[in-house]
Amino acid sequence: MIQITLPDNSQRSFPGPVSVADVARSIGPGLAKMTVAGKIDGRLVDASDLIEHDARLQIITPKDAEGVEIIRHSTAHLVGHAVKQLYPTARMVIGPVIDEGFYYDIAYERPFTPEDMAAIEARMKQLIAQDYDVVKKMTPRAEVIEVFQSRGEDYKLRLVEDMPDEQAMGLYYHQEYVDMCRGPHVPNTRFLKVFKLTKLAGAYWRGDAKNEQLQRIYGTAWADKKDLEAYILRIEEAEKRDHRRLGKELDLFHIDDVAPGVVFWHPKGWAIWQAVEQYMRQVYRETGYLEVKGPQILDRSLWEKTGHWQNYRENMFTTESEKRDYALKPMNCPGHVLIFKSDLRSYRDLPLRYGEFGQCHRNEPSGALHGIMRVRGFTQDDGHAFVTEDQILDECVAFTETLQRVYQDFGFTDILYKIATRPDNRVGSDELWDKAEHACIEALKRSGVEYQISPGEGAFYGPKIEYTLRDAIGRHWQCGTIQVDFNTAERLGAEYVTEANGRAHPVMLHRAIVGSLERFIGMLIEHHAGALPSWLAPMQVSILTITDSQAEYARSVAKTLRAQGLRVQLDLRNEKINYKIREHSMQKLPYIAVIGDKEMAAGAVAVRARGGVDLGAMSVAAFAEKVASDIALKI
Repeated sequence: MIQITLPDNSQRSFPGPVSVADVARSIGPGLAKMTVAGKIDGRLVDASDLIEHDARLQIITPKDAEGVEIIRHSTAHLVGHAVKQLYPTARMVIGPVIDEGFYYDIAYERPFTPEDMAAIEARMKQLIAQDYDVVKKMTPRAEVIEVFQSRGEDYKLRLVEDMPDEQAMGLYYHQEYVDMCRGPHVPNTRFLKVFKLTKLAGAYWRGDAKNEQLQRIYGTAWADKKDLEAYILRIEEAEKRDHRRLGKELDLFHIDDVAPGVVFWHPKGWAIWQAVEQYMRQVYRETGYLEVKGPQILDRSLWEKTGHWQNYRENMFTTESEKRDYALKPMNCPGHVLIFKSDLRSYRDLPLRYGEFGQCHRNEPSGALHGIMRVRGFTQDDGHAFVTEDQILDECVAFTETLQRVYQDFGFTDILYKIATRPDNRVGSDELWDKAEHACIEALKRSGVEYQISPGEGAFYGPKIEYTLRDAIGRHWQCGTIQVDFNTAERLGAEYVTEANGRAHPVMLHRAIVGSLERFIGMLIEHHAGALPSWLAPMQVSILTITDSQAEYARSVAKTLRAQGLRVQLDLRNEKINYKIREHSMQKLPYIAVIGDKEMAAGAVAVRARGGVDLGAMSVAAFAEKVASDIALKI
């Protein structure tokens, strides 16, 4: 007799092994029809899997988050089914679930076209309409190899080679199509009706640009049609806000093949950069961080001490001079340790806080580069506090308070908090880890915020708090962090004199608020849809003349406003005023000041705020005061 305990603690007994689907059927036909999979003692399994011992069981339906993920994974397999029917010589690679969707990598002799994608989607709908069962077969390894050899699926065979310890593997059959997967998958294609293929892209085998290029078909799948429609609207809105498109339209920056992954900042884009950097520089001063600047290029011996040369070299840009090896720094931490240890420090000096707008370089794969969001050369608002163990908590509390204020000023009011705790490969004593994790948890408790614990996701040298922002259209951006590090200062020989006149290694707190300035500016552009608040706007005021006769007065107004620190541009062209207003409005400026004979005679300007709001005529002094007020209020 097998006893099954359900989530409401009710129990059902069965005379022998029973499948998840059979348990659902015993509860009711409605639940049986909705059953996607099961969770036995917390482990996801297929609906067809047998329960052979007393267990706790949760029936997974499309209403569950796990059910939606299973639907997405199964829809990826359905892509494979459709592709193999339409393009028999295509070779299937992998088809995992990603955030809000899935993709499938495929090797084919020619690039897929949008017409191909439409044909694949249409065939998928035809297959779903057949309402066929998805059949799982646990198959001996040798037989799996035979199956894929007979079908010419060489990439699947390579994946099998990567799993030498697996003696039996799950094969999932969509009619004549077979794929290999750990599962679980839906039991029938009726669950896959709400989907859409979204785009085509290139990808490299194993994510390595040295390997052959594959084709990637992206898609999304949902349990409910309304969820799919809402997702499509979000994607359309995201495309409108795409920082790459807006960067070109607003003349902010560009990326060039002569420097892949490095940004060419145009004057307007650099004005945004300077606004962000100067603001963060003030945050340094207010929070006791001393600004420093370390070298860009450092000797191999340093990177060997930190472990980067052994473990991270492929991602570093290296060079050689006079028979010495060097690397461009991928991070700023070692340089700050060297500044710390350049003099004898006392416990009285701690906390000692260094901040740097440190430019770093990482040799990211070309396929991973994405506008200014994912680059090879970037600058961080990087800070390191050297503290005693007893100072960790106060520093973490103060940092969270600072970070909340900063994000609010930039227009982000929704922050998600996560604490990543000790991994298995950690260094340091459990006592130190207890203290560090307590500091992270207590810091967020004192801030009065809800947080999640991510067990085992901390760095090997210490736990960390991660701060994730939710933007205007609901997307998440992991941004700030504070990491507690017991390891780096010791590895590089940094010490301070203790109160007892001994020597001790300081604890390093690595902290960043905006992180990569490039990425953060990209986030700002997308969050605000290019219409940045007055204090960040690359151009705060455009002054437009109606005729040539107002040119000199317009120049004097511009001079007055610039003298007050405003970013102002003049448009004295002999064009119709409505044309000029429309053109400047498309640049998403906070303010347009129009000058005609009447305004010139009154010593005034006619003001339009963003969005076509007519504020009427006002004196130059009153207008300057209004813009200055917006800037002070960060609006």
